[in-house]
Amino acid sequence: MTSEVGFSLQTLASIVEGKIQGDPAMIINGLNTLNLAGRGELSFFSNPRYIHQLSESEAAAVLVSSDYAHLVKNTALIVADPYLAFAKLTHHYDWRRPAQPGVSSQAIVDPTAVIHESAQVCANVVIEAGVSIAANVYIGPGCVIGSYSTVGETCRLEANVTLYPNVHLGQRVLIHSGSVLGADGFGFAREQRQWIKICQLGGVRVGDDVEIGASVTIDRGALADTVIEKGVKLDNQIQIAHNVRIGEHTAIAGGTAVAGSTRIGKYCTIAGMSGITGHLEIADNTHITAMTLVSKSINKAGAYSSGTGQEPHQQWKRNVVRFRQLDELAKRVRKLEQTLAEDNE
Repeated sequence: MTSEVGFSLQTLASIVEGKIQGDPAMIINGLNTLNLAGRGELSFFSNPRYIHQLSESEAAAVLVSSDYAHLVKNTALIVADPYLAFAKLTHHYDWRRPAQPGVSSQAIVDPTAVIHESAQVCANVVIEAGVSIAANVYIGPGCVIGSYSTVGETCRLEANVTLYPNVHLGQRVLIHSGSVLGADGFGFAREQRQWIKICQLGGVRVGDDVEIGASVTIDRGALADTVIEKGVKLDNQIQIAHNVRIGEHTAIAGGTAVAGSTRIGKYCTIAGMSGITGHLEIADNTHITAMTLVSKSINKAGAYSSGTGQEPHQQWKRNVVRFRQLDELAKRVRKLEQTLAEDNE
């Protein structure tokens, strides 16, 4: 993808501490995949699966490790970790622009709210009483910031994000469109044949450098706050229930749901469509594979899975039948073991 900005390859090399094999003065106007990159574009090679594309790529330059530099058709930018270098360079070609200071005349702002002069507040934003918005913040069109919430420096809220009252964001938090932070947790008490709502009196606290995808819901705490610690990355369409705590630098993929009062450790990775029931503890450095149901605490770091993988339909049907027979089979095995033990006495 070509952008409006361009950098010399020498400048990019200094950012990623790379060595240039070719022309350092060439201007790179964008980044692209190996098979699509062309004139003025930089690509990267990090997966041997695509080695056939490396020698054929028309990219002006390729981020590559020293082991594969000889296969590059044009110019090579040699780095220790091409994928990490690519990630760092994307920030210099991002379509997002820094906040343009000012509050739109079409925004509704309570007079008690405090907005730093460098912040940008777009049209149709609603900012309620007691809100504090720090320097270099971007509040996209249609956002609602509930009373007594705080938005830390250099946060970015894309269009139509909702922060209910008493939601607090650290610095450099990015929240994508449609996400809702601070809605009521799912709390009800049974009284005979009806449910009595438990008012959710806590808030939500989000640490520095957190990214929250589109249409994510993070419920407010019942009494104490729901907490998302620094560096956490949440994909799209994730549900985080009340009083959950997610540890530093944990990453959770789309479609996952975490039930109330569960505590997830630091540096965990949770793959898509997983479900984690309530009041559990998940150890630091735990990896949970896709579509896993976690119904008890995990006390030891490692990789965890549940369910069955993909297989031909007829084979899957036979295995389902056999699965239903496992309990009876286990009883028969125990009976045989008891008989053998008696015969050996």
